Amino acid sequence: MSNNRLIMLVIDGLREDACLAHMGYLAHLVEQGIASRYRVRSELPSLSRPLYEVLFTGTPVSVNGITSNQTVRLSNMASLFHLARENGRVTAAAAYYWVSELYNGAPFDYIQDREQEDVEKPIQFGRFYFDDRYPDSHLLIDAEHIRQKHHPDFLLIHPMGVDDTGHRYGGNSKEYHAKVSEMDVILSQFIPKWMELGYQILVTSDHGMNDEGMHGGTGETERMVPLLIISPKVAPGVYTKRISQLQIAPLVCRLLEIPPSPAMKYGEISEFPGLDALK
Repeated sequence: MSNNRLIMLVIDGLREDACLAHMGYLAHLVEQGIASRYRVRSELPSLSRPLYEVLFTGTPVSVNGITSNQTVRLSNMASLFHLARENGRVTAAAAYYWVSELYNGAPFDYIQDREQEDVEKPIQFGRFYFDDRYPDSHLLIDAEHIRQKHHPDFLLIHPMGVDDTGHRYGGNSKEYHAKVSEMDVILSQFIPKWMELGYQILVTSDHGMNDEGMHGGTGETERMVPLLIISPKVAPGVYTKRISQLQIAPLVCRLLEIPPSPAMKYGEISEFPGLDALK
């Protein structure tokens, strides 16, 4: 399988310190020289819908206009899904329904839009959930079903369990830590297979979670999130320099080997640590 295929995992609400402390399998991949790890500072406001737009279009809120979770409309920017499809790639997502509203159609129809298969849409094959407590294990199986059936070049997987638990118990609670650890165990069942099949893998988050179970502000626990990359195009290692979240979309374009959009000028990656170091 070509190594320009990519699986992107956006673990909603995963703060950096919790990832480092409780995701032992991901840490193992870094220790063994298989993955690279970076520190990412999220854009503001540290809210989900605005930051999905940041992650998938590489543009700040002041440019893209998705200013809050209440901004319910299609994006007017070229997303990673648009760019991949326009360059002949197959796109797919197993994600929260807000992603569908941003790139496939808004408002979301709970019956018609839960399962989507339309090669003319930016997200060609999608399984979208709308209950924040939808089990992460089920979502990963949804994603794997799509992967096996449609063989996407760009697959987004977006679980919500960590975020939901953080809101209910706080970002420094035993319940939150347990949910982060549970996600690590789930990923340990899928990542080895994806690596064997030649997929590049990127793991990050939209935002973190403060100890009171909130996000949206400027605190470090709300803004600092992890980024791990498994790719032959990126040298393994631990990179401590803070990376702007605006760099992730153009980075994904580089890994997929597709041109970035002109609007991705806010996330310069010419000096992204480790990128293309193995070529």
